[in-house]
Amino acid sequence: SPPLLGLLLPGRFSVFPLFFLALLLGFASLLWLQLSCEGPLPSRGQGQGAPRQPCPPPAPLPPVEDDPSWGPHRLALLVPFRERFEELLAFVPYMHRFLSKKRIRHQIFILNQVDHFRFNRASLINVGFLESGNDTDYIAMHDVDLLPLNEQLDYGFPEAGPFHVASPELHPLYHYKTYVGGILLLTKQHYEMCNGMSNRFWGWGREDDEFYRRIKGAGLQVHRPSGITTGYETFQHLHDPAWRKRDQKRIAAQKQEQFKVDREGGLNNVRYQIESRTALSVAGAPCTVLNILLDCDTSETPWCVFG
Repeated sequence: SPPLLGLLLPGRFSVFPLFFLALLLGFASLLWLQLSCEGPLPSRGQGQGAPRQPCPPPAPLPPVEDDPSWGPHRLALLVPFRERFEELLAFVPYMHRFLSKKRIRHQIFILNQVDHFRFNRASLINVGFLESGNDTDYIAMHDVDLLPLNEQLDYGFPEAGPFHVASPELHPLYHYKTYVGGILLLTKQHYEMCNGMSNRFWGWGREDDEFYRRIKGAGLQVHRPSGITTGYETFQHLHDPAWRKRDQKRIAAQKQEQFKVDREGGLNNVRYQIESRTALSVAGAPCTVLNILLDCDTSETPWCVFG
């Protein structure tokens, strides 16, 4: 016998001990891999000592979205995006598996802003809504740096009204009662009733607060999860503010505007071009990347450009 096998199995050996040895070595390898790596990609700055390597993603789920048992509804997961590639590599495969395990038919849209204006999350969501197609009947406005950890969270069709998955009682950062950011589900009919989101919010923040007032103005009620016992550990927030600064600059005119309700703009006047539309697979998880060129009337919102 070969020297290595002679050391492991002295004397004569048959196929059965060899088969048992292969199983034992395979189990040991899987156990070592599990102990030496971890799940969802950690935020920068978290943990002590040398960082552990992220586990290789599990094999992609089989494409069974056409199974009638998954239900009649299909979710458009709208992810506003600009230069968050580290978060994106963790987000797409994680969310695909999370939703597939819950038997949610879905399509992930990465709304990549490629123009020279300041980031406009609300306008990107408006564009994603308009470009998501007729085969989806509800949307999730979903931050790329927020991962749901509790499988009891409901991503199903929000027939009763907007469903705020990342509620103030569960979100790791924002706890005021009118908060509707992070992850919000709406039927397409309800989003149209609100005329979408305001396009006047360039830079980070405040667009969700204005949208809450639109929801109430449309006569809709915000619903939130119940029976979730994981509290502020319900989500993993991948954003590290010390490493990735947010564009929170406010010029004088913008400060005056940020608390007003935009009663005219929204879905009806978002101005954009689709530079490209690409189907991608991230670690076996499918998504669609829309490279979006937003347009800005600087006479209306001069704060859309960097001063």
